[in-house]
Amino acid sequence: MNKPKVIAYLKPTCGWSQGVRAVLRKYDLPFEDRDIINDPRQRQEMIERSGQTLSPCVEINGHLLADVSGEEVERYLLAQGLVEPTDRETGVVTHQCCGR
Repeated sequence: MNKPKVIAYLKPTCGWSQGVRAVLRKYDLPFEDRDIINDPRQRQEMIERSGQTLSPCVEINGHLLADVSGEEVERYLLAQGLVEPTDRETGVVTHQCCGR
């Protein structure tokens, strides 16, 4: 099975972003981790591409998922047949907001 091309617009420490990273690692998917906090160009690109300011945003094979959790990314990957189901654990909560 070919691995999808994944670009993820993420925050360095946000719970939602950590959940997305964990799901991508769970399926051994390489991804480009674009830091939208420390690189304003990446944040602007995310806004232009997604039409909104909320993150994470994850592009999978050209399809953009905006404002998603790790669970939502996992559901999309499975529904599209891009990964095979696995019992591996992520080690983190994949649907958790950023700490305040």
